[in-house]
Amino acid sequence: TSVAADTAERIELHADAGLSNDIAGMDWDALEVSIRGCTRCGLCEGRAHAVPGVGDRKARWLFVGEGPGRNEDQQGEPFVGPAGKLLDNMLAAIGLSRSVQGQQDGRSGVYIANTLKCRPPGNRNPEPDEALACEPFLHRQIDLIKPKLIVALGKVAAVNLLAREASVASLRNKVHEYRGTPLIVTYHPAYLLRSPHDKARAWEDLCFAMDTLDGLKSEQRDTI
Repeated sequence: TSVAADTAERIELHADAGLSNDIAGMDWDALEVSIRGCTRCGLCEGRAHAVPGVGDRKARWLFVGEGPGRNEDQQGEPFVGPAGKLLDNMLAAIGLSRSVQGQQDGRSGVYIANTLKCRPPGNRNPEPDEALACEPFLHRQIDLIKPKLIVALGKVAAVNLLAREASVASLRNKVHEYRGTPLIVTYHPAYLLRSPHDKARAWEDLCFAMDTLDGLKSEQRDTI
């Protein structure tokens, strides 16, 4: 699909929905209410809970995953199963935390969201129309958070954020951009549970992300 065709499809979907402009003006409370009550695609019919996101709403780091799984659908929070525990360990290793307690203990806050806010049946990959229906919500979250860096967790998140088909391997170790914000790609924690031999590569990605953020800080200091 060409970039022009993809853009036209996005415009058509959002125009048909008639809600994108409203979403773009929402504050956090209104946005979360809208996400939890969303009926923009068919996934709303099978969900237990929509999953807006969790963490520090003023975080420098934004981690974006694929979509809720069974545990997330039941609890209404992203990354709460085994993959969530691994993600929390990964965050702690670089001095980050999604929790208030972790931040009080001296770790920096992060915000964690997903490309999809509702669980696809059987945890299948999102359909294009489903990802597009959720896109304005993620846009608004990013606008509100104003993160300095986005980390895409896994291929589905990376492909949807970058709007192009590519493997995680080909996207790693590079600084991409999403709507003006630097973006780095690494493996999804669920993949790492299945393929622990790639945990070392994921650690390299997190170190690369820290170096990238440090570089951005240096650039900002140099311009002052």
